Amino acid sequence: MTGPAPDADAIEAIARDTIARLPAQFRAHLGDVVLLVEEVADEETLAALGIEHPLDLTGVYHGRPVGDKSSMDPAAMPDRIHLYRRAILDEWVETGVRLDDLVRHVTIHEIGHHFGLSDADMHALEDEARD
Repeated sequence: MTGPAPDADAIEAIARDTIARLPAQFRAHLGDVVLLVEEVADEETLAALGIEHPLDLTGVYHGRPVGDKSSMDPAAMPDRIHLYRRAILDEWVETGVRLDDLVRHVTIHEIGHHFGLSDADMHALEDEARD
């Protein structure tokens, strides 16, 4: 890698482009989901997931999957997708995977949790977002 590491804005731009390429039926249910790019996961998130090192977590979804929601639910925090820049960059350097492919993969994986998708469904969605 030459030059400065991609900043949070660069990671977010790739993630937003990924979302824009999703099929309309998925995009329609993502309007209220907040996308956040942070340096690393906080201690509370790491502890809740049983992860010891912050560079081991590239992203996380906080919220209830679409299929589990009801109009009778009390008002809650908006669903959030967190992408962790330093962990993504660390994996990027270690694996040699293109940055846009890696960010796309992490973004779609977290979106998949929002929809309650299986890993196979997430991979199919990732293929659609790549085209």
